[in-house]
Amino acid sequence: MADRKAEVNGISGQTQKTIADFDPPKRPRKNIFAIACAVLASMTSILLGYDIGVMSGAVIFIKEDLKISDVKVEILTGILNLYSLLGSAAAGRTSDWIGRRYTIVLAGAIFFAGALLMGFATNYAFLMFGRFVAGIGVGYALMIAPVYTAEVSPASSRGFLTSFPEVFINAGILLGYVSNYAFSKLPTYLGWRLMLGVGAIPSVMLAVVVLIMPESPRWLVMQGRLGEAKRVLDKTSDSLEEAQLRLSDIKQAAGIPEHCTDDVVQVSKRSHGEGVWRELLLHPTPAVRHILITAIGIHFFQQISGIDAVVLYSPRIFEKAGITSSDKKLLATMAVGFVKTLFILVATFLLDRIGRRPLLLSSVGGMIFSLASLGIALTVIDHSSEKLMWAIVLCIAMVLAYVAFFSIGLGPITWVYSSEIFPLKLRAQGASMAVAVNRVTSGVISMSFISLYKGITIGGAFFLFAALAVVAWVFFYTLLPETQGRTLEDMEVLFGKFFKWRSANEILKNNSMGKEVNGQDNNNAKANGHIQLGTTKDQTK
Repeated sequence: MADRKAEVNGISGQTQKTIADFDPPKRPRKNIFAIACAVLASMTSILLGYDIGVMSGAVIFIKEDLKISDVKVEILTGILNLYSLLGSAAAGRTSDWIGRRYTIVLAGAIFFAGALLMGFATNYAFLMFGRFVAGIGVGYALMIAPVYTAEVSPASSRGFLTSFPEVFINAGILLGYVSNYAFSKLPTYLGWRLMLGVGAIPSVMLAVVVLIMPESPRWLVMQGRLGEAKRVLDKTSDSLEEAQLRLSDIKQAAGIPEHCTDDVVQVSKRSHGEGVWRELLLHPTPAVRHILITAIGIHFFQQISGIDAVVLYSPRIFEKAGITSSDKKLLATMAVGFVKTLFILVATFLLDRIGRRPLLLSSVGGMIFSLASLGIALTVIDHSSEKLMWAIVLCIAMVLAYVAFFSIGLGPITWVYSSEIFPLKLRAQGASMAVAVNRVTSGVISMSFISLYKGITIGGAFFLFAALAVVAWVFFYTLLPETQGRTLEDMEVLFGKFFKWRSANEILKNNSMGKEVNGQDNNNAKANGHIQLGTTKDQTK
């Protein structure tokens, strides 16, 4: 009887083990830790958002107080994007040198200094110097936040977590709009200085708070600190088995033997970044070339489709539509910020459910419709001698629709996609290049929009943005493979085929099935006291 009971218990235990092995991974407490890390890192993006939002209203009062021309307004508004190039260019090497976490701290500290300089500016030149300093901080923040978040996130929720930087950019824009309205009643000379100077408060808080975050596990492996990397992966993965697989993949990408179990190892010089620029630009493999084109392309088209023109100059757009009251223009602008933030929150929950491509293509399609409709409405208003209420309503509705479509796809996916597709040793520098293109394009748009609409009419400007969005849709449909659910170390397999990249998806699916079978074999090997991780080169061919 006792033997039978023991047999039943053994069968029960085996059944429970089998169920545990084959049940889909649950979302335990450890994923909350990954979310907390992503939130803290991504909050640095609020610095850029606040600057974008606050400048849209502050320039109204700066122009009045400092008596500057429209050309100087354009330069003042958009120059931060070009200044941020210095920060984003330096951030790749800096983050490889001092780590992702301390680079985030540095970004907050630099922006803090810039915000104080802008708040105490006494003339145009002083204000431009403040924007120079703040721009460097923004460049650091823009590059490092998505990279850190992608490196710390498990594959199952990487899209959700890596979209957080765009969430906080939008939150910052909304805060900037609110700041404009809150300080607009103050004397002109004081109001705009408070609008700009208040940005110092969140930056110093962020610089302190991010110190509680762990370092990126991939950076730790690149430094040979395997023990620390394992502890971080154990906390940020969906399961311990996934943590072991992630560590194995990262070690392989860093050139560390898979069987190495030391806590600290010596990493070869190549793993520290020597020859990275040569491999990235001069002699890239077909896969790296494809990755670079898609990363730069998605950042270019995100900005060339006119988002900064709408966000930075929405008060002028509403003025052209027929809204003359300053309060009403600022309130309508706040509505833009609210809608933009609301829809980016929706996007965060869809990225890992629907995938990158469907959201991206739908988003750009909606942007094309909104931009074309806005161009039509503004053209009708421009050629009418009377106030057309339906056209004013259509303008407001299409601006809101445009930012909604942007925020549900192209806005967050740009940062998610470009931060996850580069190989480990090229990730920091590759992301820096993509962000640099983003900032240059943004600077060109923001520093030329007033001159552009004066030259081809404001309706013509939005027809141009609509045409560029059509080109973007074709580019995305043709060249961007789906990356949903793939590990960062698997990404390179998807690229290099250009127009035939879909066949790579099938290869990767077969590899994933092979890993699952290998994982089942590993369960049988547990009785021997060890687990064989990953696959050999022969198995993945």
